[in-house]
Amino acid sequence: MATMSRAARVAALEEVQRDIRALRMPGFAGPAVHGPPVVSRIFLLGQAPGPHEARFGRPFAWTAGKTLFAWMARSFGTTEERFRDRVYMAAVVRAFPGKTSGGGDRVPSPAEIEASRGFLAREVAILRPRLVLPVGKLAIEQVLGRDTRLDRVVGELIHCEYHGLASDVIALPHPSGASTWFKVEPGRSLLDRALRLLATHPEIRRAFPEER
Repeated sequence: MATMSRAARVAALEEVQRDIRALRMPGFAGPAVHGPPVVSRIFLLGQAPGPHEARFGRPFAWTAGKTLFAWMARSFGTTEERFRDRVYMAAVVRAFPGKTSGGGDRVPSPAEIEASRGFLAREVAILRPRLVLPVGKLAIEQVLGRDTRLDRVVGELIHCEYHGLASDVIALPHPSGASTWFKVEPGRSLLDRALRLLATHPEIRRAFPEER
């Protein structure tokens, strides 16, 4: 896949995304969601769409997205539109898992995670990203391959293999409005450190030259 042209990569991503849209699981409460087929060496991995993402048909379309894109503006000055145009946005699970009896978003089951794993492997093989941005604990665990405390990985530049490809990893907490981790210490300082790492990473500088 390393020698594929840009047009061939777009076509290959569109094929994966057709398969994503066809995904059905009994517990899913909405349609599968994906971003545009952006050819990028930066790969953002969210956890799962929420109900608003299912309605709007794009990742991070609601409150968490506003916070995420505000972090990107704070880090290296980009806008939501430019970020969406230049970063491939995926998720551990591709459809909204639904709500718990208490009203919160349900944590995806192992079967639901496994059902989306093949899409991620194909996307990574097509794009060969050099920078992976897992957002939230579930995404971080899937990238690093282990149960990981946020205070041990957020704010660090980590080198690892993701789906067989060596990449840099900069982990971010989930920007959910229900989360307080990044609003208090040590999360607040660790998020600041992660955003500084992001701003100086070569792939960010390459993808967003006008923000320099």
